[in-house]
Amino acid sequence: MLNIKELTKALKQVADEKGLDPNQVLEVIESSIAAAYKKEYGERGEVIRCKLDQKTGELIFSQIKTAVDESTVRFVSEEEEGDEANKEVVEDAESEEQKLPRFNPERHITMEEAKKIKKDVQLGDELAFGLETHDDFGRIAAQTAKQVILQKLRESERDSILNEWRGREGQIVSGVIQRFERGNIFVDLGRTIGVMFANESIPGEHYRTGERLRFLVVAVQEDTRLPGIILSRSHPKFVAELFQMEVPELAEGTVEIKSIAREAGNRTKIAASSNADGVDPVGALVGQRGTRVMAVNNELGNEKIDIAEWSEDPERFIANALSPAKVERVEILPRREARAFVPESQLSLAIGKGGQNVRLAAKLTGWKIDVRSQTNPEEVQEGGVAEIADTDQVPAAEDDEKEDIIN
Repeated sequence: MLNIKELTKALKQVADEKGLDPNQVLEVIESSIAAAYKKEYGERGEVIRCKLDQKTGELIFSQIKTAVDESTVRFVSEEEEGDEANKEVVEDAESEEQKLPRFNPERHITMEEAKKIKKDVQLGDELAFGLETHDDFGRIAAQTAKQVILQKLRESERDSILNEWRGREGQIVSGVIQRFERGNIFVDLGRTIGVMFANESIPGEHYRTGERLRFLVVAVQEDTRLPGIILSRSHPKFVAELFQMEVPELAEGTVEIKSIAREAGNRTKIAASSNADGVDPVGALVGQRGTRVMAVNNELGNEKIDIAEWSEDPERFIANALSPAKVERVEILPRREARAFVPESQLSLAIGKGGQNVRLAAKLTGWKIDVRSQTNPEEVQEGGVAEIADTDQVPAAEDDEKEDIIN
C-alpha cells in the first residue's frame, strides 16, 4: 500500500502552489500507476484502470471491456485473419465493415456475454473485471506516483507561464540579464527565462550579467520543452512601444505612429500623425524641451531619432522623411519613385553618412527616393538613391505581424 499521508501531502502541495485541482492530479497518478501495472503484468491490448482508496491507501486494479456487437466491431476467424495478413487492402476500396475495429477479447466483450454479467447493459457500456493486486507492486507504484507528481508540476508551471505570456507579444517587459550562450542572451523575467538571439540585440550595445533592461516580446513559442519567450531590442516596434510608454497622446489615440524605419544602434525614423485638430504629432513625441524623446534615447544609447510628420500627400511626406535636411521640391515619378531636390549645402545631410538618411526615408515612406542637387538636377549623387525595403517598414497598425527570428 502507498503511504497515503505522504501522497495526500504531495497532492495538496501541488494543488496549493500551482492552482491545480487535486482530483485532476490524482487521476493522472492513477492512470500512470495503471500503465505501470500493465507493463509489469498486463497483456497487449488490455485496458487497465487503477483506483486509489484515499482512506486506506489500497490500490484497486481492474480490466475494462467494452460491450460490442457486429455493428461496432468486425469478427475475424483465424483463417480470415491469416488471409488478411497476406494480402494488401486497397484503401480506396475499403468497405465500411473493414474500417470497423477488429474484435479483441482483451478489450471487447460481446453483448451476449455482457448481458450474462449485467442484464441492463447497453451497447458501448464498459464493464470492469477485478485484477489481482501484487504484493511487490507497492514500491513500483510509489515510484511512479512520485515521478508523475514531478512531471505534473513541470507541466502545470509551463501551462501557467504560457497562459501568462500569450497575450503579451508586442509589449515591453523588464528583465535581468542572466547569462550568455553562443551569442544569445538569456534574461530572467521572474517566473521564466526569455532569450534574445544575437541578431535581435542592438549592434554595439554591451550587456552585463545582472543588468536590468527593457525588451520587446516578439514571440511566445509553445512547441518547445520550455516556454520560449523570444525578446528583442533591435526590432523597430521596440522604439514604438517605448514612445507609447512616454507619450500619453499615443495611448489616448490623439497621436498615431504610422510607420518606423530603423537601423538599430545608429538611427531611427518615425512618421507620426495627429487625429485631433491643434495637436502637433512631432511636438507630442518630442515633448517639452525634448524630455520624451530623450527618455527613449536614454534606453537606446547613442541611437539618433528623427520624427517626421506623416502626410497623405507623398511629396510632403517624402520631404518630411528626409529631415533634418531641407527639401526644396519633390518630383513624383511612376512606379512609386520620387526625386527630391535639395540645396547644394543640404546634399550631404539629405543623403546621410553612407546613404543612411535617404535609405531610412525610403523605408519609412515606401518610395524609392533619388536625392539630387537643386543646382545640378541631372547629376546622380553617389549614395543618393535608395530602394524600397518593405521588411524594415513597420506600420504601427499591423500589430499582429511578427518577424520570423528563429534561425
